[in-house]
Amino acid sequence: MSMMDKLKERISTLRLEAESAQDKADEALSRVKGLEQDLLSKEQEITSLSHKNTLLEEEVEKLEKQLAEAKAAAEDGAAHGTANESLTRKISQLEEELEVADKNLRETTEKLRVTDVKAEQYERKVSSLEAECESWEKKYEEMSAKYNEAKTELEEINKQLESF
Repeated sequence: MSMMDKLKERISTLRLEAESAQDKADEALSRVKGLEQDLLSKEQEITSLSHKNTLLEEEVEKLEKQLAEAKAAAEDGAAHGTANESLTRKISQLEEELEVADKNLRETTEKLRVTDVKAEQYERKVSSLEAECESWEKKYEEMSAKYNEAKTELEEINKQLESF
């Protein structure tokens, strides 16, 4: 092999290595971009979660304050126990009345629904019977007309027979 062939072969090998290195660099660059995108996404998620965490911490503080107020009110309420018991009984009584009224409302609503369904059935039946009645009236009128026609014809035949 000549020196020129060796150089050409070496250049070809270097070119293939360069192309391979370029492909690997492109692949690495692509992975870097993907990882940067993932990083950006994770940073946004962290920001979102941090904000949510802050809101939840504020909510916890608010609820702790309400709990403290409720405990204080309960302690005050214990001092006013008889009034509280009276109100509790009144609340229980009103709740029972509400349950009875709610039950009555459900029953009445169901009865109304059933009655409505029956009314629709009766309306269909009435419509059907009205149509049938109209049909019979029409047949009656036709038969009445045919009877009158036949009666007239019979009278004419009787007159003709009498004239013989």
